[in-house]
Amino acid sequence: MNKGVVRVSITDFLAALPGAVCLDVRSPGEFAAGHLPGAESFPIFSDAERALVGTAYKQESANKALELGLLYVGPKMPAFVREARRLSAGKPLLMYCWRGGQRSAAMAWLLSQAGLDVLLLEGGYKAWRQYAHQLFEQKWLLRVVGGFTGAGKTETLVHLQKLGAQVLDLEALAKHKGSAFGGMAHVPQPTNEHFINLMAMHLLSLDPNQWVWVEDESRMIGSINLPVPFYQQMEAAPCYLLEVSIKRRIQRLLAEYGRAKSDVLQQNFVRIGKKIGGQQVNVAIQALQEGDLTTAASIALRYYDKAYELDLKAKNPSQICVVVAAQEEAYSYAQKLIQLTTEPHEYA
Repeated sequence: MNKGVVRVSITDFLAALPGAVCLDVRSPGEFAAGHLPGAESFPIFSDAERALVGTAYKQESANKALELGLLYVGPKMPAFVREARRLSAGKPLLMYCWRGGQRSAAMAWLLSQAGLDVLLLEGGYKAWRQYAHQLFEQKWLLRVVGGFTGAGKTETLVHLQKLGAQVLDLEALAKHKGSAFGGMAHVPQPTNEHFINLMAMHLLSLDPNQWVWVEDESRMIGSINLPVPFYQQMEAAPCYLLEVSIKRRIQRLLAEYGRAKSDVLQQNFVRIGKKIGGQQVNVAIQALQEGDLTTAASIALRYYDKAYELDLKAKNPSQICVVVAAQEEAYSYAQKLIQLTTEPHEYA
């Protein structure tokens, strides 16, 4: 029996999301700025059409805006139905717009008339955003993997996850490694809005009653700003400082950045030039031109080590635990961290 359109709360909407098809009927520009992870862009208006309808509403009347909207939507209706049937293919169909208003209601009505059942998000995308920010204010049992540049913090997170621990890899979500050299892969970062969506959706997959491991980060990861309430929890959480020799750290940096073009590496040294000093920049650039990556890496580490030492001084010393592993490899540190947080004498 066809149920038609059913309005549901954000919690019921998210519960129905796995295995369903989620349609975002906002404009392509709105979708690009941020959307529920996994949603399909299914715009009722183009960006230009949305702007014109909005102008008509503000400068003329609601009726004029409605008439203009119907003029745009009418010819598209058969295509909307065909595409929705193709996408759903028997799966539950979820839908939202900005506030759960006319756009999603109109599209849901159309699809219901075509025999499709639709769950409509009450409050729309705005309800999801409010829900996401509440997640960041929730109390999380965070454990922070710290260490100087090249210590292998990200690799350690990977091995922690393999060992069954809960992990939130912020750099993976932000598509940036955090430092001046962190964007060298030239992978576009998500908008800050969409990063929040990705982070919130990942938190939903975690158990708040179990430890969640994160990497020690500054407030900004490339162009991304971490949510203040969650970042404050990270700053207050116990920090496990991986003790790794300078030799091993340089080896890791060379493995990670050694294949990058020399001119790209030089540009990144210039970017931090004011902080490490012009003379050191010149030495680093000359070393790169001569193929001496070890010297260049050593200069970069001296700069980042000083910066990280300042960050550590801002932390509560009682919340810092230095971790030494039998082998200076990420899997060894991950095993040690699991041991430290499961044995009766657990730190913190």
